[in-house]
Amino acid sequence: MLPVNSTRSIFSTFLLTGIPGLETLHTWISIPFCAMFFITLVANMTIMMIIWREQTLHVPMYIFLAMLAASDLGLSLFTFPTMLGIFWLDARELTLSACFTQMFFIHTFQDFESAVILAMAFDRYVAISHPLHYSSILTNSIIARISLVIFARTLSVQVPLPILLRRLCFCHSNVLSHSYCLHPDILKLSCSNTRINSILGLFVVLSTMGLDFLFILLSYVLIVKTVLSIAFHGGRLKALNTCISHLCAVVLFFTPMICLSMLHRFGPRLPSHIYVLMANTHFLIPPVMNPIVYVVKNKQIRDKILKLFIKKGTRE
Repeated sequence: MLPVNSTRSIFSTFLLTGIPGLETLHTWISIPFCAMFFITLVANMTIMMIIWREQTLHVPMYIFLAMLAASDLGLSLFTFPTMLGIFWLDARELTLSACFTQMFFIHTFQDFESAVILAMAFDRYVAISHPLHYSSILTNSIIARISLVIFARTLSVQVPLPILLRRLCFCHSNVLSHSYCLHPDILKLSCSNTRINSILGLFVVLSTMGLDFLFILLSYVLIVKTVLSIAFHGGRLKALNTCISHLCAVVLFFTPMICLSMLHRFGPRLPSHIYVLMANTHFLIPPVMNPIVYVVKNKQIRDKILKLFIKKGTRE
C-alpha cells in the first residue's frame, strides 16, 4: 500500500462510465434522458416560482414543497450534465477536484431531500392529527427553525467527506462505476487506508436517510392510527388523500435505494448495467416525477400554474 503523501502511480483524473454493455446505444439512450432533464428543470422551476409569487401558498406544506423542488433541481443539475456529456461526446474524464465537488453536491442534495421528505411527513401528521392547532404548531418561526436544522445537519455531515478524500491515494484504477461521482464508488479505487472514510460514510447514511426513513414510517403509523379513529368513511378517505402525493415522494426516493442495497448484499449476481440503471433510477426519477405527481394531485398548485399560462397567453 502506498503512503498517503506518495506521488508515485497516482491517478490525477477519474473516468466516468456510461451504461456498461450498451455503449453503442448511448446516442439513443440520451434522448429520453435529455427529455427527463428538460422536464425536471421546467417543472421544478415552475413550482418554485409559483410558490414564491403566490402569497396564498406561503404555508408550511407549500414551503416544504418548494424546498423539495429545490433539492430535486440541485440533484439534477449535478447528475444529468455529466451523463449527457458521456452519451453525446464521450466526455468521461473528470479531475479529482471536480469529482469530489460533484460528489459533495450530489450527496448534499440527496440528504437534503431526505430531510425535507421527513419534514413533509411531520406536516401531514400535524395536519391530520391536530387540524385545529395546525397553524399554531407550524408557525413561520417553527418552519424557519426546521429549515435551519435541515441545512445545518446536511452540511455538517457532508463537508468532512470530500476533505477526508483528499488525503487518499488512487492507484488501483481510475474508472468509476457510474456516470457521476459517488462516495462509495470513489473509495473502491483508493490504495490508501479508507477505514475512517468508510465508517464516516456509513454513519452519514444511517444518521440521515436511515433515520429519516424510520421517522417517516413512525409518522405514518401515527397518521393511520388517527385516520382509523375517524368515524366517517368519507372523512378517512379525505384525510388519506392529502397524503398520496407525499407517499409517492417517499416511494420514489427510498424504494430504489433500498432495492439496490438489498440486491448488492443478498440478491443474485446481475449484469452490471442493471445495477447502473437502478442507481440512475434513484437519482434521476424522483426529480422528474415529484413535480408531476404534486401538480396532478394538488388542485391549488395546478390552478395557479394554469392561471399563469393563461395570463401569458392572453397577453400575447
